[in-house]
Amino acid sequence: MSELDINRLLLQFEKSVREINREEINPKITELKLPDLNPVVKMVAQARAHYLKSLFDLSNILEGNRPTPEQIRKLKVNRESYEELVEGSKALEVAIERGYLDVKA
Repeated sequence: MSELDINRLLLQFEKSVREINREEINPKITELKLPDLNPVVKMVAQARAHYLKSLFDLSNILEGNRPTPEQIRKLKVNRESYEELVEGSKALEVAIERGYLDVKA
């Protein structure tokens, strides 16, 4: 397969990815306006704040001592929640950038 054939295949593949993603995603989410995104942004910010507050609260409680496994587990849950919401937010951003979702100015 020549480089030209590979490039054609990749362009067709990219077009299929865009079309299929739009067909699957767009009907499930109504046309977006900026105010529609604010609850997502707020949720991520709240999760970040909760995670960071948990870290600072833990450091103040421990005063130089090592955290217990249970304290680490709770901190980890907060981090994982925050990270999962960040990834979801990034996925939404990508869907908007790639035209999978209708956006109204």
